[in-house]
Amino acid sequence: MAMKEKLIKNIQFSFVIIIVAAILIFLFRLFDIKGFLAEVENKTFDLRQQVISKYKEHNKDIVILTVDDPGYEYIVSTYGAWPAPRDFWAKLAGGIEKVNPRAIVFDLLFVQNFKAYGNTDKALSNVIKGKNNIYVSMNFDNQNEELRKAIELPESLNTKISGDTDFLKKAKYINFKNVRGIIPEILYGTDNIGFINIARDKDGIIRTKLPLFVYKDKFYKHLTLLVALDLLNLDSKNLKIDGDKNLILSEKDKRIIPMQDDGKTYLNWYGPAFTYEYIPVWEIDKAIDKNDYNFLKEKFENKIVYVGVTTTSSSDVKTTPLSARYAGVEIHTTFLNNILDNNFIKKTKGWIDVLISLILAGLTGVIVYRSKSVSVASLKVFILIVLYTLLTLIFMHYMNLWAPLVLPIVFSIGTITASYAIKYIITSRDYEHTYKLAVTDALTDMYNHRYFQEQMKLNIDNSKRYNTPFSLIMIDIDFFKKFNDKYGHQSGDAVLRQVAGTIKKNIRSTDIPCRYGGEEMAVILTNTDKEAATTVALKICEAVRQREFELATGDWTHVTISLGVATMPNNADSVQGLIEYADKCLYIAKENGRNQVVSEIRE
Repeated sequence: MAMKEKLIKNIQFSFVIIIVAAILIFLFRLFDIKGFLAEVENKTFDLRQQVISKYKEHNKDIVILTVDDPGYEYIVSTYGAWPAPRDFWAKLAGGIEKVNPRAIVFDLLFVQNFKAYGNTDKALSNVIKGKNNIYVSMNFDNQNEELRKAIELPESLNTKISGDTDFLKKAKYINFKNVRGIIPEILYGTDNIGFINIARDKDGIIRTKLPLFVYKDKFYKHLTLLVALDLLNLDSKNLKIDGDKNLILSEKDKRIIPMQDDGKTYLNWYGPAFTYEYIPVWEIDKAIDKNDYNFLKEKFENKIVYVGVTTTSSSDVKTTPLSARYAGVEIHTTFLNNILDNNFIKKTKGWIDVLISLILAGLTGVIVYRSKSVSVASLKVFILIVLYTLLTLIFMHYMNLWAPLVLPIVFSIGTITASYAIKYIITSRDYEHTYKLAVTDALTDMYNHRYFQEQMKLNIDNSKRYNTPFSLIMIDIDFFKKFNDKYGHQSGDAVLRQVAGTIKKNIRSTDIPCRYGGEEMAVILTNTDKEAATTVALKICEAVRQREFELATGDWTHVTISLGVATMPNNADSVQGLIEYADKCLYIAKENGRNQVVSEIRE
């Protein structure tokens, strides 16, 4: 018999586990839990970057020549319009070139001829064509060819990629059908042209860069990648991707850009907005007019100069892990800094994430197994999670490795929850049965006298502490001794059970029905004042009076009850005092003819 019961318990337990697993799988699919966990993991990346970026040093040779709000006003008031005429940019580039910068990188799209300004396009193109350290931008898109015909790009702009490139041609973020062409004098006049498309995560935050793009089955480099390869004197026409999706820039220096399946590369961030030095364009324009080349030399000699727009109204202001408003041009400089430092974030592979999660879950299981209490186990697991979190910070700071945080924590919390849930499932039925025997009257299935006394004391304490009322109803079946004498004790027990059932049906789930002794019963009404308690008592009285009760013989009969009501603090402030007051009310009800409720003792 014991083995049969054990087998039934095991089957029930297995069935519960299967149901829970099925529900979890359904919820994961219905609510995209995997996507949600990935988004939370991204947030933990942001937090970790905010911590470790404080200990990073950015490259001081990278500066930003910015069109900020004052610069915008200066250009409009001095040159009459925005966008600025092309000879303005030619003037800036030519002036800066005289102090020997390492590179001038335009994060600007020179996409159409400005005929209204005369031959300014030619002035700019002449400056760019004459120098091999000036770079300009283009942008891919998926514009309909009916609106804009997709042009052929010069062969000199594409790059040959050897190795595993299949994933790049399937990545939606880097494959494009069209391109915004820049003025022909530049497009066909220099090879120093790169592309500046971006890809945000689902939450709108930019955490990554796209080193490569695919257009008409050919590969093209990001503007910053092109600049970096030239600065490092590396081959920019022939690159390689290894089996781990790393873009190999230099096998000798082990310089790589680790990419994800979607072609993205996670950046290591050096600080919030304005980490790099910003130099306003109006200052430089004035310095060139004054031939103040000492000033220009101080700002730009041997520097890498990025030129971009940072006005507050500009659409080129993004959100990054470190700042809500981060200029797009500064994201480019961060990308360049990563390449020069060989400092990209490398994310652990999926199977490693699962392995780490299982290890943390295993350690959690050991902790739960060896701990004697839930509080001790929870504290130890909390410490384990904190230590692991610190370890992921160390990995990211010193090894540029993004180890998972959310999935291992979910596994750990799930393990401790499941462990105690299983323990509860295994022990709860036996405990509930034992507890029920300890606090329940076997005949009426009401709570017994001992439980009644415990709950009375508890409600007294709560009423005093929180200054709330509670009430007690004492109930007695009228003429029950005579009833037993007439119909027998078996019928008396049957009626007692049915009266108890009627009482329980007519009270709230929070109320506590008890068998006080013999035919006398009681109901403790939590958070209930005198008026509400009297209403409940009248309802119970009427329900019993209207019901027919079945006797042990199969016959049917009617019975009535008398009820006395007491309320704290109105009538007493102790257990004994409330019981005595309710008993007196009950006695008055009997003296006045029974089958009624008395809630006040009138002197």
